[in-house]
Amino acid sequence: MKLWNKEDNLNIKIEKFTVGNDRHYDLYLAEYDIRATIAHAKMLHNIKIITRSELAEIISELKKIDSDIKIGQFTIEEDYEDVHSKIESILIEKLGKIGKKIHTGRSRNDQVLVATQLYLKNEISEIKILTKSLFNTLIELAKKNKNLLLPGYTHLQVAMPSSFGLWFSSYAESLIDDIFYLNTAFKINDQNPLGSAAGYGSSFKLDRDFTTKELGFNELKYNVISSQMNRGKVEKSVAIAIGSLASTLSKFSADICFYMTQELNFISFPDEITTGSSIMPHKKNPDVFELIRGKCNIIQSLISEFNSISINLTSGYHRDLQLYKGKIIESIIDIKNCLEIFNYSINKINIRKNILDDDKYKYVFSVENLNELVNSGYSFRDAYLKISDDIKNDNYIPKKDFNHSLKGSIGNLCLKEIELKMKKALD
Repeated sequence: MKLWNKEDNLNIKIEKFTVGNDRHYDLYLAEYDIRATIAHAKMLHNIKIITRSELAEIISELKKIDSDIKIGQFTIEEDYEDVHSKIESILIEKLGKIGKKIHTGRSRNDQVLVATQLYLKNEISEIKILTKSLFNTLIELAKKNKNLLLPGYTHLQVAMPSSFGLWFSSYAESLIDDIFYLNTAFKINDQNPLGSAAGYGSSFKLDRDFTTKELGFNELKYNVISSQMNRGKVEKSVAIAIGSLASTLSKFSADICFYMTQELNFISFPDEITTGSSIMPHKKNPDVFELIRGKCNIIQSLISEFNSISINLTSGYHRDLQLYKGKIIESIIDIKNCLEIFNYSINKINIRKNILDDDKYKYVFSVENLNELVNSGYSFRDAYLKISDDIKNDNYIPKKDFNHSLKGSIGNLCLKEIELKMKKALD
């Protein structure tokens, strides 16, 4: 069954190509299409398109379908183009003429859009929960390891003293920025498009305010053309948000792989986290973090794909926009998996102590020496030149005052302030 033609005369090759993988990905949207259809049916009753008894029958059948969806018994066979045609077909099969009334005042365009936005809102909320869980883990790791020093790097060259507390909490605070992006994506998706039909509205006096409240949208997307122009934009907003989150996880994973090298050996993980080699028995590889890094880099490229799809599209609907569906769903699945496995794995980290005792890190304290000279009366520039000359002439003696380092900015983790900042971001 198709919602858009009277005769099943489409060439089978064309049908397979145009439908693509919609049946598979529509299973992720099925429960949201049910919610939107129930809200639409209630609205049709309010404007006297369907009777009270017809509404009751429609809702009863939709709830039965929803139960099948939730227990995994709902399928979309090849006879149906998508989830929307399958659900409507069931209603018509069960209710006859009553089922045929449900499409009044709507198009598949706003059906797809409202189901997609409800799905994206829910996924954003779940991603925020997973992000907060990882944030909590990092804050605890920062507290636990705040006094363990490690060398900071710029240009992959030893720079200044850092600490594991500073390292963990830096990524914790970075996750707050990712929450800000997720909040923006949620706000963009929190506008009700239902009632815009194919993008030019309906001559029926649809109560769009009712469906907005019924579906839990904060706002109505008032202009019907603008509603449909959001197709692609709602997915893109989520792509930007999870791309930001993916950037944080990718950089963190790269740090971990770097710190795990034998040359550095700052950190390690138990055997349950690392993998081995088929011919080298000594290997303990950080495959899990390499895969997170790779998957997250792919997620970051999604926004470029979306921009390429929509770069020359005029207003109104185009079938190109169908291509967003599978890509955003797969990326959401991947970012949630990455968050879960990263959070599990980072909890198993082992940290080597007394890293800065190694003589190869002696220059990491050069700024401490410089600052001591400034405090004794040198100008900054003269102090800089003196320490530079000492290093060149091999006269440099590092000021290895670990406690002094921890009393400076690297010891000031501001964890309570960062936790409060996250709380505000989530409110």
